[in-house]
Amino acid sequence: MSATGREPTPATSPGDLAGSLREATFVRLVSDATGEALAATGLLARALEDTPFQASVVRPFEDPDRTTETDITVAIGRTQPTADVTLTDRTAATAFETARELGTADPALALAGTIAAGNVDGTVAEAAEQAGFDRRPGVAVPTADLADGLAHSTLFVAPFSGDTDAARATLAKLDISPDGPSSADDHRRLASLVALTVTDDAPPRAADEVQRALHPTTGGPFETVGGYADVLDAVAREQPGTAVALALGHEAVREDALAAWRTHAARAHEAVTAATTGRYDGLFVARGDAMPTGTVARLFADYRAPEPVTLVVTDDRAAARATDGRDMAETMHAAAETVGGDAVGTGDRARARFDVSTADFIEAFREAV
Repeated sequence: MSATGREPTPATSPGDLAGSLREATFVRLVSDATGEALAATGLLARALEDTPFQASVVRPFEDPDRTTETDITVAIGRTQPTADVTLTDRTAATAFETARELGTADPALALAGTIAAGNVDGTVAEAAEQAGFDRRPGVAVPTADLADGLAHSTLFVAPFSGDTDAARATLAKLDISPDGPSSADDHRRLASLVALTVTDDAPPRAADEVQRALHPTTGGPFETVGGYADVLDAVAREQPGTAVALALGHEAVREDALAAWRTHAARAHEAVTAATTGRYDGLFVARGDAMPTGTVARLFADYRAPEPVTLVVTDDRAAARATDGRDMAETMHAAAETVGGDAVGTGDRARARFDVSTADFIEAFREAV
């Protein structure tokens, strides 16, 4: 039966959701274009075993509706009026617990999802440790080529971000091979350098945010689980089809996913460097040409913005992040409504599209803040 017109069910606990999925003969999973939501989608899809399913990644403002008849539609990391179940809180962790109820759960994918969310879940971390995933000194990157990994990481912003040659030169100064540190001491020296360069002239919160890129967990389909998280988040935004295949565990798309990650990182770091910025009372604004606004807003908010709210604007799109716990979705909806635009978001992050000048939208957002 179609999901259209049905009232959403309250099956949001892992046990209830697992029960609903067991009874379904066809499941539809609709993921937001983020690493956490993508990981959650992969966890649920893999746990369905013989139950047919349809999984898709839907970017902000794209139409998520499909004509496929399903027994249950699960919206993951996003709201959707026609969904039976919506997961927006502890998304990857809830999906992991649900998958365990169903009998199949990948702790590496779950841990990558929580790292992508910026908040490692204790239950997931414990499960990964019990499964034998170890932590080591160093920096979380997805590739064996360390210069490549450092330059294209979007887990932090450093002087060498977006520049492989600069990353290679940084390693040379430390007498560390681009193929990777040869000792635990090399790993520690590299981690210390990243921590120092990232937090230099950065807001105090940068010291906390960079921690998810340090002392990484090894395992999974990439060099580190933190690197896996970085790739998931990038490919979800750049190539939704490849993203779904990666989350389902298809090794054949690994190189395509890494290529998407490099492209996304290069665009994001170039935007951070080139953006025109302004500071208002409680608000930091960055403007630039076409860019991945969500990732750029996160990087500015975590590592550059001196104010608790960050707004990134380009052409007819915007993204906002808050670091003080305020509801950005409500603020963005108010700003978009003022200029006749649209907004989506949950919690401390939101997006908008509009058909006015960037100056007009910024003014509307300032008033909403």
